[in-house]
Amino acid sequence: MFESLSAKLSGTFDRLRGRGALTEADVTEALREVRLALLDADVALPVVRDFTAKVRERALGTEVLDSVSPGQQVVKIVHDVMIEQLGGAGAVPLNLQAAAPIPFLMVGLQGSGKTTTAGKLALRFRERLRRRVLLASLDTQRPAAQLQLAQLAVQAGVSSLPIVAGQTPVEIARRAMDTGRREGFDIVILDTAGRLSINEALMEEVRAIRAETSPVETLLVVDAMTGQDAVNTAKAFNDALGVTGIVLTRMDGDMRGGAALSMRSVTGAPIKLTGSGEKIDALEDFHPERVAGRILGMGDIVGLVEKASETIDEAEAEKLARKMAKGAFDLEDYASQLKQITKMGSLSSILGMLPGIGKMKQQIEDANLDKTMIRRQVAIIGSMTPKERRAPDIIKASRKKRIASGSGTSVQEVNKLLKTYDDMATMMKRMNKLGQKGLMRHGLGALMPKGMGRPGRPF
Repeated sequence: MFESLSAKLSGTFDRLRGRGALTEADVTEALREVRLALLDADVALPVVRDFTAKVRERALGTEVLDSVSPGQQVVKIVHDVMIEQLGGAGAVPLNLQAAAPIPFLMVGLQGSGKTTTAGKLALRFRERLRRRVLLASLDTQRPAAQLQLAQLAVQAGVSSLPIVAGQTPVEIARRAMDTGRREGFDIVILDTAGRLSINEALMEEVRAIRAETSPVETLLVVDAMTGQDAVNTAKAFNDALGVTGIVLTRMDGDMRGGAALSMRSVTGAPIKLTGSGEKIDALEDFHPERVAGRILGMGDIVGLVEKASETIDEAEAEKLARKMAKGAFDLEDYASQLKQITKMGSLSSILGMLPGIGKMKQQIEDANLDKTMIRRQVAIIGSMTPKERRAPDIIKASRKKRIASGSGTSVQEVNKLLKTYDDMATMMKRMNKLGQKGLMRHGLGALMPKGMGRPGRPF
């Protein structure tokens, strides 16, 4: 996400960092480029004006122009203002301070991912907070909407309200809250109907449901891919209902970023969650400082560590660490690591969390680093015999042909995999040989293959 915006802003800031001193004209020119980049990313015009005005006011202060590294100072100011624009430092938590059953009202237009988000939210409450959750579909407009939510409830391992034909949305909402009270549920998630566009009938229906249930959270689900339309939708719902939080879906798509940057300023409501992909566990807290870091090419190391801790098998990781410490690393270990990586999501989303990776975007795409490539590598290793996986040196021409045939790949792909494995194994052997003190003395360059880095000189 934010790839185009990130690339344009990075280019502007690289030019600023390269200057020893900044004049007011330099700041003005840089802000003009920032303004154009934000407008191109579909950020609302009033938000762009407010953003650039705040940056200009702070950037023209003496602490910047007289700074040792004024370019870096301006980048920091842009970063700070962007965090403010996105809602301030730290994620805004969902409100659970109410007597059970706590009602959550999901609203939004048809096709925004509202029903899928209701299922994801139910799983989140069950797994992270150990709460008993009841899902209830109030959508009598869309065919099979209630059945869809019932199926999502099964996937999430929670209960769904039995379907009773002929009831109005308000009657279903009342029955859901009664069921929640009688059967001891902690949370009731009410999934309302959407429309293709905002109309008074939709708003009136949601107002009636809200009056009946008094929800603790009214969460507006909007599709981040729709850009400025998402902002307009959010403003209309907020004006009519007073939403307490926003969930941005399809954050893994080819979005320009305008919706996220505009939402808080236009509505006053915080972005609380983001969804990416159709998997039922693909729902995350929205951290403004991390998103700002990714937009400005600073990465999101904290997010990457959190994602890894949630998906990587700790026992497996410790086992691998022990083998690496002994300098032993075979193809079975390599396959295990590839499988762990795929659990964390797409490689592009993982790499996007690393600082400075935006500048390498094209090279990464050219290298075709995706899940398909990983699956092919796992398939190649799976076509080897246990002996071949433990001792790759025995894999010669005839064995390569057999492995390629068995995995549906080519001999060239088998060779590439073996070369990648060999580079990794060599690096680990060097690490083991150098030890901690040697690594500190010689730097990372000592681990690299010849031609990459210079031994004795740290990177």
